Amino acid sequence: MSVETIRLYVSIPVASFRVPRAREYFETFPVPPPATVYGMLLSMCGEVNRRTHEGAEIAIALLSEPSYSVVLRTMWRVKKKENGLGLGENRRPDFQELLTGVQLAVWVRTGPTERADVPLASRVRTALATPDQVHRFGGLSLGESTHLVDEIKEIGDRVIKGRLLMAQDEGDLSLPIWPDHVGSNTRWGQYRLSDEADITNEVLDNESAWTVIRRPLLAPLSSN
Repeated sequence: MSVETIRLYVSIPVASFRVPRAREYFETFPVPPPATVYGMLLSMCGEVNRRTHEGAEIAIALLSEPSYSVVLRTMWRVKKKENGLGLGENRRPDFQELLTGVQLAVWVRTGPTERADVPLASRVRTALATPDQVHRFGGLSLGESTHLVDEIKEIGDRVIKGRLLMAQDEGDLSLPIWPDHVGSNTRWGQYRLSDEADITNEVLDNESAWTVIRRPLLAPLSSN
């Protein structure tokens, strides 16, 4: 399979990338996790099975310095099944951090273990060129369904300035790559954001900037 690469510009006016272990105060990561970006790309292509493009590879750079704010919102929980969703003790106020003015560069390339007949990078390019051929539903969001993408477009090879998300064993960001919302088999990666610099095609040669989207190696294989 030939390697195809596409580079995108993505902007989101308001977003929150919740730190999984946050409870009463919902902190946000400064940048979306690889799993979140992958989910957005699947949604853009109208793909509902996240395993279809397992093995695809992505790289992420933060192009802006988003502003932080905190809101008080009502969260749904399941404390008493008899109360119903969002009723009684199953709802409570919590604080949530928001980011305003998120701008990203996202690279997508064909991974050597990606088995789809048409790789994700190719489907993303097709979705941008001929959106009328994509069968999908709902708004395109990054993270929560209300955090809608304002703009997404291909940006080619021009030089941009930003901070690359780099894999690093001692990095300060522990981000999900393949979440497991039912069990405890989430695949995590350790990352850091680089200092701001001009980003050119050298990102293609820096393997620390690329994340392979796949399940943990010990995850049971299934056709689902």
